[in-house]
Amino acid sequence: MTRSRRVRPTLLVALLGAVLAVLCVLSIALGAASIPPDQVVRALFGHAPSRLVENIVWSARVPRTTLGIAAGAALGLSGALMQALTRNPLADPGILGVSAGASFAIVLAVGVIGVGSFHGYVWFAFAGALVASVLVYLLGRLGRSGLTPVKLALAGVAVTSLLSSLTSAIALTDPDALDRFRFFSAGSMADQDGATVLRILPFIAVGTALALACAPALNSLALGDDVAASLGRRLGLVRLQGVAAVTLLTGAAVAVIGPVVFIGLIVPHVARVLAQLAGIGPDHRWLLPLSALLAPCLLLAADIVGRVVARPTEIQAGVVVAFIGGPFFIAMVRRRHLSEV
Repeated sequence: MTRSRRVRPTLLVALLGAVLAVLCVLSIALGAASIPPDQVVRALFGHAPSRLVENIVWSARVPRTTLGIAAGAALGLSGALMQALTRNPLADPGILGVSAGASFAIVLAVGVIGVGSFHGYVWFAFAGALVASVLVYLLGRLGRSGLTPVKLALAGVAVTSLLSSLTSAIALTDPDALDRFRFFSAGSMADQDGATVLRILPFIAVGTALALACAPALNSLALGDDVAASLGRRLGLVRLQGVAAVTLLTGAAVAVIGPVVFIGLIVPHVARVLAQLAGIGPDHRWLLPLSALLAPCLLLAADIVGRVVARPTEIQAGVVVAFIGGPFFIAMVRRRHLSEV
């Protein structure tokens, strides 16, 4: 590989970072009350032209944007990690029931048990995500053909439908809980403060560290279990570490923005395309960071579109992402090599 090709991955990361920075400025600038980008930049550096602009930027828009970055990165990493661990291109926290499991556990904790604090119900989110992922995996293994990508996806859809129905049933018993759940289930970053972002950062940081530490082993795992074992990889430990990372990342994201589907499905595929264009290949030491950069871009872009097209109200970011991800998922299922599995 030439020296010029070696710098291309770094340039790709820098380009994605620049795109994310632009989206952050737009996310802070656009909304029911739009703020010119130059005033946004001035406000960020402590020179806001008015107290109103300062309050809008720091009290509402900055926490919302920061939450989009953190939650988006968590969901993108979760999707890339799940696809690598299962060798399933259809894997996604939303499709395989992980997000639905976390949502059900949160609603159960809040609506039935009476847990009111974030640090109380976030542990239920982790437990729900873990139980749902194990259940989907066991259902996907049933039958003579064993575990296949399409069977795993169908098992995820079935578990998601069941848990979503149970979640709605619990929410319907409490009008106040139902009112909150309507926005939570659609995937929203609205009405969140800086304290909420700070609460989820430790969980996402630990999950990210675990995910990135898995990257070399994921490259070996892509060659098959036998090859990976012959290379000295401890497969059980790798999968346990991966499941812990997915549980932390998905549970933390769902606890604050709700079950946003398809980000974990779309982003890793786009990351692979960009990696091929950059000459990186299927190296998870690059694919995971690329996914962590691309996912916030997608989530913030969806949030911006939702705020602009329905102004002065807004369409929830999860709805916009689902509008994009639904056709993408159908196209993936219809691909010849998947439909024949």
